[in-house]
Amino acid sequence: MEELPKVNEFMDKTFITLRPDMDVYKAIDILLDKGVTSAVVTDDNNKIVGILSEKDVLILLTKDHYHQLPSGRVSDFMTKEVVTIPANTDIFTVAHMCFSHFFRRLVVADEEGRMVGQITRRDLLRVIKQFKKEEKRAPKKVAPIL
Repeated sequence: MEELPKVNEFMDKTFITLRPDMDVYKAIDILLDKGVTSAVVTDDNNKIVGILSEKDVLILLTKDHYHQLPSGRVSDFMTKEVVTIPANTDIFTVAHMCFSHFFRRLVVADEEGRMVGQITRRDLLRVIKQFKKEEKRAPKKVAPIL
């Protein structure tokens, strides 16, 4: 049986991380400058402690401070429960997780809880494109002439 494609074949190994003690406005600047919708938050040992998304920081606009936005650290706004996957997860499981939980990206972590990559819905679109190309190149099965 053919082995299923794995996350490590398609994941992005370049990523930005934030620190929990970073000013949340500095983190917003980084998200905007890098054109990303979220970033993983890591401690001094590079272990994952949270994730900060656009949705997390929108709470700044929901506070009752119309003339002055509240301030704080990334740790005040981040989501602390981060769903991670190992690099050897098959790509179909990842697609199912993204679809069923509305994840835009999944964090790929090693056994020690350190980020080693990420896989996004856009990466999954590239997987589909690659499968389609391979399907076109594959020889067609022809019934034998009797």
